[in-house]
Amino acid sequence: MSYVDTHCHLDHHFDLSAGTQVARAREAGVATMITVGTDMASSAQAVATATRYDGVWAAVGIHPNDAIEATPRVLEVIEQLARDPACVAVGETGLDYYRDHTTPAQQDESFRTHIDIAKRTGRALVIHCRDAWDDVLDTLEAAGAPERVVLHCFSGDVGVVERAVAAGYYASFAGNVTFRNAAPLREAAAAVPSELLLTETDSPYLTPHPHRGAPNDPSFVVLTLRTLAEVQGRPEDELAAIVAANTARAFDLDAGTVAGAA
Repeated sequence: MSYVDTHCHLDHHFDLSAGTQVARAREAGVATMITVGTDMASSAQAVATATRYDGVWAAVGIHPNDAIEATPRVLEVIEQLARDPACVAVGETGLDYYRDHTTPAQQDESFRTHIDIAKRTGRALVIHCRDAWDDVLDTLEAAGAPERVVLHCFSGDVGVVERAVAAGYYASFAGNVTFRNAAPLREAAAAVPSELLLTETDSPYLTPHPHRGAPNDPSFVVLTLRTLAEVQGRPEDELAAIVAANTARAFDLDAGTVAGAA
């Protein structure tokens, strides 16, 4: 049985090198990882890291909290990086109303440009959303979403699930779905059709139970998959195979490679 971490930040870890994290992930059975940039520099690093390790891919973009940095020149570089063979997604992008580092208008402009970049490059679009679900989904509808959209670190309720599923978006769950106080999130996860379900760590953040308080890394995605299998009422190995197939479709990857049969 193999696992997938569709969203990690290998170059953001507080203690472990990217190589050490990849090795730990391999020991835990994690066949595929997508390491994600949040600004121009970390996006370039994500591509470099993905190029260095088999089974590691990159996503590139400007985080909504850093949208003030999304100048035309920076976004031009993001588009160039998105065209690299090691890159499979544009993002994380979207809207974050929890923090006020950038204005909603700045975030919206950056978000719409990322949508356009994803469509021009044929890459998946990876969405960050916090306290802004209606606006994120409305913007995707108004701007015309690309063919493949991933709602990273899904935090919406069942109503958001219904809108996302109707649009064909993938919902990716991180370690917070394992938290003891996350019953509403597990209810939302149970409502996602299995063919639209993805797993991630968002490491080094959102470390799953029972390791909360320690830095996260991709090896812990096993715990997220286990919780999702419980709420979906499926055997763990069955859901792991489904998630691997979903990952291949969502990011246009070879299904055998994602499942660990390179």
